[in-house]
Formats: sequence, C-alpha cells, structure tokens
Amino acid sequence: MGTTKTAQFTIQQNELAEIAKALGHPARIAIIEYLIKVDACICGDIVNELPLSQPTISQHLAVLKNAALIKGTIEGNAICYCIDPIGFDKIKSLFQNIDTYLDTKNNNCC
Repeated sequence: MGTTKTAQFTIQQNELAEIAKALGHPARIAIIEYLIKVDACICGDIVNELPLSQPTISQHLAVLKNAALIKGTIEGNAICYCIDPIGFDKIKSLFQNIDTYLDTKNNNCC
C-alpha cells in the first residue's frame, strides 16, 4: 500500500479528513449522540447504552478524542467525556463554506 502524502494538503484539509474518518463508524455516531443527550458521562455509562464491550467503546472514544470531537477529564479512577466544541466548529466551518458556495452558484453543472 502506498503512502497517503498528507503533507501535500493543508492543515485544515488534514484535520477535516481526520474528523470525517472518525465520524465514519455508526458506533462513534451513537457515542456522540449519547454525549449530546447526557452532556457528560463516564465510559461505563456508554457501555450500558450501546451493545459493545468496554474495550471496544474505549477504542472508539480514543478515535473521537484524537479527532478533537470529544474531550475527557479524569475523575477518580474514571474518565468523564463530553463534546469538544472546537472539532464541531471545524465541521460547521466546512459546511458554511459549502452553503456559501451553493447560495452563489446557479447549479447549472451536469
């Protein structure tokens, strides 16, 4: 398999690709929806909500955290997770740019 050549793309393009990759699994979407609903939680709470094992949930949480979509704070021997608005601001920025483009074009393509 070849290299991805991410250095040839902008920081924003690489960040958005990482976010899109993190959102590319239904379990991660379910975790985000749960975090939005409860506004914060401990990993064990998510395990009780989703039909996945604790190690699998932890792996999905790590992907979401690496993509800056969630953040976690240590509380005793547990980690409390919540939505990280910075990652979602990047998503909103991308879609605002698309909205602006669509509003200014005649859509005569194809």
